[in-house]
Amino acid sequence: MNAASIAALQRQSPLDALETRILLSHVTGLSRMQLITHDEQVLTPAQSETLQQLIRRRQQGEPIAYLTGQREFYGLMLRVTPDVLIPRPETELLVELALARLPAGGRVLDMGTGSGAIAVAIAHERPDAEVTALDVSPAALAVAAENAGRRMSPIRFIESDWYRALGEQPAQNEPQSFDVIVANPPYIVAGDTHLAQGDLRFEPVNALTDHGDGLSALRTIIAGAPAHLRAGGWLLMEHGYDQAAAVRELLELQGFREVRSWRDLAGIERVSGGHLHP
Repeated sequence: MNAASIAALQRQSPLDALETRILLSHVTGLSRMQLITHDEQVLTPAQSETLQQLIRRRQQGEPIAYLTGQREFYGLMLRVTPDVLIPRPETELLVELALARLPAGGRVLDMGTGSGAIAVAIAHERPDAEVTALDVSPAALAVAAENAGRRMSPIRFIESDWYRALGEQPAQNEPQSFDVIVANPPYIVAGDTHLAQGDLRFEPVNALTDHGDGLSALRTIIAGAPAHLRAGGWLLMEHGYDQAAAVRELLELQGFREVRSWRDLAGIERVSGGHLHP
């Protein structure tokens, strides 16, 4: 591929056209439109070598988002690394539901924030809100903090194994109760064949599966939510395609009201939630 033009590289690439354009844009710094208007431009030897390396890695299955170090979510370009899950379009439903239930000046807790996608999207849309995000992984929190910094979003980040670091009693001037709690926890069942397929092979396994029945993290979040929700506050959680009924039952047993599930654009019950009695 040395000394080849952008047009020739697109014709010769073993990847599909979209992935080739994304990698070319990443390597050259050119926009999609510029790749068209500058298609006779020849890559430098260094750019050609970088492109070849990225193509080889992609052929081995490595996700495009990890190759480029970024992924768009809710209209925002976010930094991603192998330390965090790649934000997915279906998770935008969780953001929309949270925004619709967040009062003016409200407080939000994002549990297991990962890249910070949910927290950053909420903070960007609602600068009046107080957003707290926690994760057990220091590496994930570093990525999330970088994404918040890029958007100048004043999010409070906490290293915590679910609610543990929030404590039993509120610390002075540190809000411990929230109007909305959101979570996209590990929910894939241990041994699920999907864990060995596609992008999931490269993503942090502890962020994908609870190494059990897929519901243990959801149980922990639901059980601890009443102690950290204001009266009338909402708990909203993303879950697996076949877990909605089980999650609704867990919410109802914990005393949540108006329990229901919402479908994503594919028609799958993707998010379930409910609120505490005012």
